[in-house]
Amino acid sequence: MSTPYPFTAVVGQTDLRLALLLNAVSPAVGGVLVRGEKGTAKSTAVRALSALLPQVAVVPGCRFSCAPDAPDPACPDGPHEPGPGTQRPARMVELPVGATEDRLIGALDIERALADGVKAFEPGLLADAHRGILYVDEVNLLHDHLVDVLLDAAAMGSCHIEREGVSVRHAARFMLVGTMNPEEGELRPQLLDRFGLTVEVAASRDPQQRVEVVRRRLAFEDDPAGFAGRWAGEEAEVRARVIAARALLPQVRLGDTALLQIAAACAGFEVDGMRADIVMARTATALAAWAGRTAVRKEDVRQAALLALPHRRRRNPFDAPGLDEARLDEILDGFPDDEPEPDPQPDPEPDPGPGDDGPDGGGPDGGGPDGGGVPPQGGGPEAAPEEPADPSEGPEAPEAPQAPDAPAAPSPASAPAAEQAPVRAAEPFRTRMFSVPGLGEGAAGRRSRARTAHGRTTGAQRPAGRLTKLHLAATLQAAAPHQRARGRSGRGLVVRKDDLRQAVREGREGNLVLFVVDASGSMAARQRMGAVKGAVLSLLLDAYQRRDKVGLVTFRGAAAELALPPTSSVDAAAVRLEQLPTGGRTPLAAGLLKAREVLRVERLRDPSRRPLLVVVTDGRATSAGALGGDAREVAARSARLLAADGVASVVVDCESGPVRLGLAGVLAADLGGPAVTLDGLRADALAGLVKDVRTSVATASPHTNRRAA
Repeated sequence: MSTPYPFTAVVGQTDLRLALLLNAVSPAVGGVLVRGEKGTAKSTAVRALSALLPQVAVVPGCRFSCAPDAPDPACPDGPHEPGPGTQRPARMVELPVGATEDRLIGALDIERALADGVKAFEPGLLADAHRGILYVDEVNLLHDHLVDVLLDAAAMGSCHIEREGVSVRHAARFMLVGTMNPEEGELRPQLLDRFGLTVEVAASRDPQQRVEVVRRRLAFEDDPAGFAGRWAGEEAEVRARVIAARALLPQVRLGDTALLQIAAACAGFEVDGMRADIVMARTATALAAWAGRTAVRKEDVRQAALLALPHRRRRNPFDAPGLDEARLDEILDGFPDDEPEPDPQPDPEPDPGPGDDGPDGGGPDGGGPDGGGVPPQGGGPEAAPEEPADPSEGPEAPEAPQAPDAPAAPSPASAPAAEQAPVRAAEPFRTRMFSVPGLGEGAAGRRSRARTAHGRTTGAQRPAGRLTKLHLAATLQAAAPHQRARGRSGRGLVVRKDDLRQAVREGREGNLVLFVVDASGSMAARQRMGAVKGAVLSLLLDAYQRRDKVGLVTFRGAAAELALPPTSSVDAAAVRLEQLPTGGRTPLAAGLLKAREVLRVERLRDPSRRPLLVVVTDGRATSAGALGGDAREVAARSARLLAADGVASVVVDCESGPVRLGLAGVLAADLGGPAVTLDGLRADALAGLVKDVRTSVATASPHTNRRAA
């Protein structure tokens, strides 16, 4: 077994280490979500935490880690009589992003069921994680069906399995720890709320601290055992402090003043539900115990709010997480100072304030800002991943002066205009749902119909390769007529390889939604562009909810550019959209051909993810760019090429005013998809929702003209 990196050797990241240690003191806090850019020791710190947890007493031989003094009466390995148990280290169980549901919750032991005729249950990762840590790296990429299971287990503290004739329930109480890079997409709100605390981490900008990180990492890689040995003393001190804080925790008093401060903070930041109040109370209590005190103080409540509220106050996926610390102080200052605490317990470590860098024992890591403050919570790290945006795209983009040299436009409405500064998007709204026709096989999501590993069982078939999901009833039905001929005797069923049947399941997939946005002068009227951005923002919100990847192509002047390569981060697309300037001529063909090239590359990278092209334009084409020829004819040919590729498309018609040319409708016909006005894009404006986008494919398919209710 490889030597883990010592927890106390992690440089800086004060808030991350504090949040993890508070959960070690009080598992009831509810776990930690660690958000931040790559390479910031998120996984290293989490994996190192298990070495600091106290050992766990378990019933000998119990696969579900029952406590010997209070065994679970419903334990599948029970019943257990109370008595002395054995000690083992607390486990940290890692849930891979690509794990199956059977691996997570357990399943029927098919081999024993078929060979011996008995129902034998094989436990999953939730059973292994009971009374320990369940760690999910890249938790935002976890499939929805696994998220649903985690939500159920976290809510009930137990896991229920009802499948394939097996009915099992076992305890599953664990510390849920997840790490994620926000650039790769956000979490579902339900799962986000299940994490007790959240921490924003970012790499230090202090050269000295960065040098120390490199020095320690290289030393660890050269001699892992020797490096861990040099930090063994600090590790033992922190482990002892965790054990002492756990023992002190039942004696900590949460007074009425502290409860009022907690309630006022949650109400003041308009968090939903009551879970935030409960988590804050538990966190403040754990902070007091970690500091060696028996009464909760105002600074404990403040630190608890900074850890427990940022991810609960968000209203939509495009709001940056964080907390206004000045507003928090204003709320807490409205209450009198805490009354003096009774007889504090003796503490071998003087002055262990809640924001103290205790785990490092005053080591050379610099520790970051002290005093319990949480500077990363203010949204700083959120901006950092967005800084490397395409330099041609910001508000101060230097390539503006194209319009003055442009030739005369074919009509006054399409006359070139000077570049205008970006305008804010209008308020987003719920959009009608578009999906790609046919049956795909892409990543799990919520948009288009697809054959998936999880979902509604629609039939059974012989496995084409390795059997992955047994259809038990179909397998038994295939084997049953041959039992006499196979000489069956006893209870066991004689099953051969050609009897096995694979379950065919149908669910929903996520698609690649590629936005092609007209940013030319004809779209530049401020009121109009604000409405257009609001519509695109609404479609981005829909893509976020349906677990799509998104990309953004813009065109104006004489060319098109890929403003955002396809990504799972809908937040990044929203930022690019807000920064989008307008002005110049309308190279519609360039935008369509750029989209075609992007889709070609993505098809090579991920052949199973089907695209949905959303073209946001008024349909005008006033520049053929480097292609030459008539602008409208070149745009029409480009659209027909996309249709021939089988790309499902929808055109959002942005034309306004009493006189309309209907050019967006012509473009939609060339693309083989529908045209939708900005007003018609709203879900509440429709008598019925159109769920399948029509595509004209070169080789007509039977599902092309199907309309789903």
